[in-house]
Amino acid sequence: MTQNNFIAGVPWRNTRDLKTLVENRTTYTLENCELNIFETHQQADDVNLVFGDLVLTTMLKGKKVMHLFDKPGFEYLPGESVIVPPNEVMKIDFPEAQWDNPTQCIALSISKEMIEATFNLLNEKFPDKVITKDWGLDLSYFHLINTQDLSEIINRFVRIGVKDGSKEKDLIATLALKELLIRLSQTQARDMLEKTYKELASGNRMAHVVEYIKKNIRETISLDDLAGEACMSKAHFLRSFKQELGLTPMEFVLHERLNLAKQYLLLGNHQIQEVCYMAGFRNITYFIRAFKQEFGLTPKVFQTKSN
Repeated sequence: MTQNNFIAGVPWRNTRDLKTLVENRTTYTLENCELNIFETHQQADDVNLVFGDLVLTTMLKGKKVMHLFDKPGFEYLPGESVIVPPNEVMKIDFPEAQWDNPTQCIALSISKEMIEATFNLLNEKFPDKVITKDWGLDLSYFHLINTQDLSEIINRFVRIGVKDGSKEKDLIATLALKELLIRLSQTQARDMLEKTYKELASGNRMAHVVEYIKKNIRETISLDDLAGEACMSKAHFLRSFKQELGLTPMEFVLHERLNLAKQYLLLGNHQIQEVCYMAGFRNITYFIRAFKQEFGLTPKVFQTKSN
């Protein structure tokens, strides 16, 4: 998990202000949205929560088990977000919550009008999408690992909601909300490609490029190579990839190599230099620096802690 993908801490309620020990709620109302901070200080099961608008929830501390869409429950951990449609009942268990080990989560409910206006504008300004037909949110991909860009804008939005006391607060929040929706759409696109690139590769340029990267991850890969695989000019490919996925093609390659290196390190039977070259890196110093920036630990420390 990328260290930068966690959300900065938000204030806890003073002990004497807690109205309940299970999903105690603090609300900040803004134009077009409502920011809720929930904290739970004791074990609980089958806690129901529902909102009238679409909600982006993000775990900050502790662990929940979330039940959605009448499907089996899944663990919900810090560094992750879940998108919940309007009027969908969230059934939540808190298997580990205690007074000295509480959970904390934010839930940002966003008005339908704000969502429609933002994606209508994107579809008007940037209509030539490659991965999906239109800008928007796909609730098939509702449980997401936060990307750095998504975490950064959630962090900024929380600061606006909790700490900004200026007259311009609602305007600033509205602008941040638009960026948040864009980052959310890009994060979903990356998640969708990761899960479906093999079946989409024959008919979707970006899926084909992702498949090419994964097959050739240990080889030298250039932007020219990837643009050629997409049958697009370098400038058009770079712009389209960044716009739809939120990172450049070469940042995506780096991300893939670091995740591959992480898997080799978890096996525990490879030297750091071996892992470096097996994951497609050519420079050990660069590999160590990039790995630490992504995961917060050097490869050696990560391997030692994991085995």
